[in-house]
Amino acid sequence: MILKQPVHTPEACTQSIGAVRDTLYVLSGKWKLPIIIALSAGPSRFKDLQRSLNDITPKILSKELKELELNEFVTRTVYATSPVTVEYALTRYSQTLNKIIEGMREWGVQHRKRMMSNSRKEKKLL
Repeated sequence: MILKQPVHTPEACTQSIGAVRDTLYVLSGKWKLPIIIALSAGPSRFKDLQRSLNDITPKILSKELKELELNEFVTRTVYATSPVTVEYALTRYSQTLNKIIEGMREWGVQHRKRMMSNSRKEKKLL
């Protein structure tokens, strides 16, 4: 695969910066991508989602889910049961993040290997 080299003009750089800032604004924080990844296994109830994410507080999970819903990555379905059941699921639009998440996963694996390798090299020098 040949990557197209971006044009390096001030206008193109400004547009690129704006696009990256928009992406970071929508996906910022420690929990949005982990929530999306957790929901990729299928729809989940709030408590199940909280359990799968371990350290997230209910307040933060609620806030992040609302923001993901606002940006059309997650749907919230309320079922008229007793007690009320609420289920969260990914939207079709959330699939547009698949390449980004996969790229981040691959980079993370390589970065961890690099850091572990560097750590071992430093220990040998001591």
